[in-house]
Amino acid sequence: MLRSDRGTAEQAVLLAAGLADLAVSCLGSAVGSVRGLLSRSDAAELAADAQRDLTARGRLAVDRYAVVPPAHLEVLAQSVLARRAADGG
Repeated sequence: MLRSDRGTAEQAVLLAAGLADLAVSCLGSAVGSVRGLLSRSDAAELAADAQRDLTARGRLAVDRYAVVPPAHLEVLAQSVLARRAADGG
């Protein structure tokens, strides 16, 4: 990938992560407001569970798209070095 393409892709990922963070933050504020309105005894527990679930989902989404596969030529070079070492030189 060209350097400018990588920068554009990185910027897109950062923008998406920022939007997701903003959404979670807003959701956290909304949950706090709703928490005060609900009279159920387990409302705080339900809200905390929802926040944990959304945080975990966001972490998985970022991890899924943030992982960069190893460079193809680097993998080949490591394979050649490993074979040379196995062959004794």
